[in-house]
Amino acid sequence: MSSRWKIALGSLVAVIAVFFSFGLGYFTAVLAPPDGDELDRVVEAWNTLTEKYVEPGSIDRNALAEAAISAMVDYLGDPYSAYLDTAGYHATLDDFSGTYTGIGAEMAIRDGALIVLTAYPDSPAEKAGLAPGDRITAVDGQPTEGLNMTELGLLVRGDAGIPVTLTVDRAGETLSMTMVRAVITPPSVKLEMLGNVAYISISSFNDHADEEMLPVIQEINRNGAESIILDLRYNPGGLVTTVVNTAGYFLPDQTIFTVKDNDGKVTTHKAVSQSATTDLPMVVLVNEFSASGSEVLSGALQDHDRAVIAGKQTFGKGSVTQLFNLSGDTGIYLTIARWYTPDGHLIEGIGITPDFALELTGEDLVNWAIDYLSGS
Repeated sequence: MSSRWKIALGSLVAVIAVFFSFGLGYFTAVLAPPDGDELDRVVEAWNTLTEKYVEPGSIDRNALAEAAISAMVDYLGDPYSAYLDTAGYHATLDDFSGTYTGIGAEMAIRDGALIVLTAYPDSPAEKAGLAPGDRITAVDGQPTEGLNMTELGLLVRGDAGIPVTLTVDRAGETLSMTMVRAVITPPSVKLEMLGNVAYISISSFNDHADEEMLPVIQEINRNGAESIILDLRYNPGGLVTTVVNTAGYFLPDQTIFTVKDNDGKVTTHKAVSQSATTDLPMVVLVNEFSASGSEVLSGALQDHDRAVIAGKQTFGKGSVTQLFNLSGDTGIYLTIARWYTPDGHLIEGIGITPDFALELTGEDLVNWAIDYLSGS
């Protein structure tokens, strides 16, 4: 695909313009200064500090500016909004490229705690034993409490080959896990035929997942599949472009989600037409670690009565976050809107409610879906 919207779903996600990247996207812009005497007071404080402080030589003006901006963003109390210094800004840009250096785990904040959504297969995180639901309480001895997602990400990220130690709370038990950072490319699409049922799992909506779906859809159209199981369990989201493109294989020309901004303006986004589609009966599998982009897709399939959703209530990560570029090669990652399903259901803090709420896990839930599709 020659051009891509950049908006991170949830975890990560912006809308309304040019470049999109869902959870969790971006497009860059320039922040305009606010009007009013509030800004005058900020300028007066800056001038007072830089001109009147007894030791003017001790003031690093760049550090002072970063401290001021960081304090303003921290005031919002939003775990997905953050000031990004140069290192943080470039690390965020790397997230949208689909490949990064880290441990291979996706995380989110719930009730102030850093929770693991998924550990990718064969990643340093999985090899060390990190599992969905684990709460990371410290990174290399530094507590994670009170940190936003960007600050937490920078602690976990680092150069390939360098170890990092996580302190983990697992159901009240404290564990220490050391893993060596590596170059991570999140997995995406896998197809397996279970008799006449096409089992499709999407691990993440990375930069190429929608493109990988095309041969999958073509294959199930050729091989006589009679139904589809779409497994979105442990899928933390990804690029909103990928989600919209993927939806086009199942919901051509249909509304996939809407976005409401801080002015109450609602923007509607429809599926992108694809060269191959399918209308086979579907069951979508979700769990409490399905987040962001996976919630958008499952919500759209549910609202349009295109698929039955089975499993557990999803995570509830539906914030639209946008990356604003600042001078000095820095930026602000800011929550600017919320995602809604086509029927207007808020995702943030709520998630998607399955049509069949089931406690089944692993292959048991897959077998339930096979039985359901067969009419058992």
